[in-house]
Amino acid sequence: MTQSPNFHLETLAVHAGVEPDPQTGAVMTPIYQTSTFAQADVAQHKGYDYSRSDNPTRTALHGALAALEGGTYALAFASGMAAIDTILRLIKPGEHVLSGNDVYGGTFRLFDKVLSAYGIEFTFTDTTDETAVSAAIQPNTKLIWLETPTNPMLRLTDIATMAKLAKKAGVWLGVDNTFASPALQNPLALGADFVVHSTTKYIGGHSDVVGGAIILNDTAVYERLKFLQNAAGAVPGPMDCFLTLRGIKTLAIRMAQHCRNATQIAQFLADHPAVAEVIYPGLESHPQYELAQRQMKGPGGMISFILHGGEAAARLVARDTQLFTLAESLGGVESLIELPAPMTHASVADSPLAIDPGLVRVSVGIENAQDLINDLKNVLNKL
Repeated sequence: MTQSPNFHLETLAVHAGVEPDPQTGAVMTPIYQTSTFAQADVAQHKGYDYSRSDNPTRTALHGALAALEGGTYALAFASGMAAIDTILRLIKPGEHVLSGNDVYGGTFRLFDKVLSAYGIEFTFTDTTDETAVSAAIQPNTKLIWLETPTNPMLRLTDIATMAKLAKKAGVWLGVDNTFASPALQNPLALGADFVVHSTTKYIGGHSDVVGGAIILNDTAVYERLKFLQNAAGAVPGPMDCFLTLRGIKTLAIRMAQHCRNATQIAQFLADHPAVAEVIYPGLESHPQYELAQRQMKGPGGMISFILHGGEAAARLVARDTQLFTLAESLGGVESLIELPAPMTHASVADSPLAIDPGLVRVSVGIENAQDLINDLKNVLNKL
């Protein structure tokens, strides 16, 4: 399908990147489960040769991802972390990356425990504070790295403001858009240079595939990243690409339901006496509520909250819910619950990014909202 700015997300999600198979007419992109391709000529080869370099199923996924984010190019990877690592390979030893101080634990681990050993310098700062970011930019800074909303504190950064600041400083701006998904937020349109997703989450949407993606507009940088994708080899297999393409088709309607459910659940939690604080961009109590209204098309499906009973109460709630499954990850059709401190963010335990052990994070699924509320109520009423 030819990409058009006149198509809405619901249409792009179903059609972008996908054409009927030229040989069979198959409406769904086939799973090209092959490692290699026959070549007609040694000296003048064109097209596919080896599935690490490219694969027709992955090509379709690239087209769909680019269209969803309004980008020119997209590259798919074996995981979200592989996508982030590939962008960071553009940074040389002795150069500096300015990162948010509330990033996913795996991102912090990659930056602080792996890449810093190769001479890349990192500073972690509050990206909600424009003055702090401006002050933290150094002469050797090459990249500002944002998550918005962040994981798990759900802080929002003004992408357009950071893009202007980055452009003035002559540095790249990268945005991890996993929590919002392309259905709710499009950082390229706000001035970002790179958008990254863990496609494992909302884009795949069914907790059955792990993947990552980079979307961008700059041709020269795309060529560098495409070379790195092939050279380093952290690519998804054709079945992974197929499953992600299948998930994309329902992204718009899933995200609408995630948002509806999460808004109702966040309000329930805010009114419950056992809950000390609810962190959700759709509540007026959120510090960046006005920014969420401007920058996002919806508040998302992620909620964090803290109980009056602290860590002990949080562990009880996470253990005893019936519909909210105690598990890591997020963004699937089913509701999940976890404690970030000992689970997804254990790697930041001894750092300034450490998470309150009493903080509960829920990924609200697409089940009936009242059933989910009743599940939480039954546990919270025990506290």
